[in-house]
Amino acid sequence: MLTLYAGSMIMLAACNTVEGAGKDIESAGDSIADTANDAKD
Repeated sequence: MLTLYAGSMIMLAACNTVEGAGKDIESAGDSIADTANDAKD
């Protein structure tokens, strides 16, 4: 039972890390798109 609990905690932490990385990448993409739009205008 302890192994199952520990595995669940590791998976939960990994999901949160991937979600955070996704948000960072999305933010960087938005910034690049804004810069490109400003340069086009």
